[in-house]
Amino acid sequence: MKLAVDDINFSYNSHPVLSGVNFSLERGQVMCLLGVNGAGKSTLLKCLNRILKPQRGSVLVDGEDVLGMNQKSVARRMGYVPQRHPKTRLTVFEAVLMGRKPHIRWKTEESDYAFVEDIICQFGLAPMAMRFVNDLSGGEIQKVVIARALAQSPEILLLDEPTSNLDLKNQLEVMGLIRRIVETQGLSAVIAIHDLNMAVRFADSFILLKDRQIHSVSTRESLTSEMIRQVYGVDVTLVTVGDHTIVAPL
Repeated sequence: MKLAVDDINFSYNSHPVLSGVNFSLERGQVMCLLGVNGAGKSTLLKCLNRILKPQRGSVLVDGEDVLGMNQKSVARRMGYVPQRHPKTRLTVFEAVLMGRKPHIRWKTEESDYAFVEDIICQFGLAPMAMRFVNDLSGGEIQKVVIARALAQSPEILLLDEPTSNLDLKNQLEVMGLIRRIVETQGLSAVIAIHDLNMAVRFADSFILLKDRQIHSVSTRESLTSEMIRQVYGVDVTLVTVGDHTIVAPL
């Protein structure tokens, strides 16, 4: 499976937000979208799964253009985790079961229930399966939302700020969970994120957005302090602590 994005252009009311965006992503890889507020990270995610329709370009999954599919077909290929989650009185089990909707024709089958039970166990959510989502902590809710996206059986996960408003422990747990899912299930993930250190710790590659365009594409090994300075306007140094690279402002 390969995601190939070709010449994506998008405008809000004739105001350009993205221009000439091109990149590709292989199975089993995590890519992070980086850039300042307003750089177009969230917009790009929504263009990838047709929530927003670009004025020009294509988004190919194994050669099939997502932009020509209906929303149900897109949901079978891509699981989307938005930045904000509406309040709900669904239980954890019911919320994750909602992810099966793109695959249900007439009624929910026993196989759907079994599939959801397995995902809930994978995420360590079994003890709270019958609790209401609104009663959970921020980290627990984020796991539920990711589990719901995974219940769609997608090939690609799109996540918009999955660590926002989480404490350090939950940030590490959520990002580690995404990394593990991608590796063990052969998915791909595109993550819009502000935390450079979480990005560098868990991603294979990065797209740095600036002025509505891709400023640079980098792997973890080729990312430089100069790239970050040019995009964020902040002088930083990259230092190695143990097995990890840390982005430290100067």
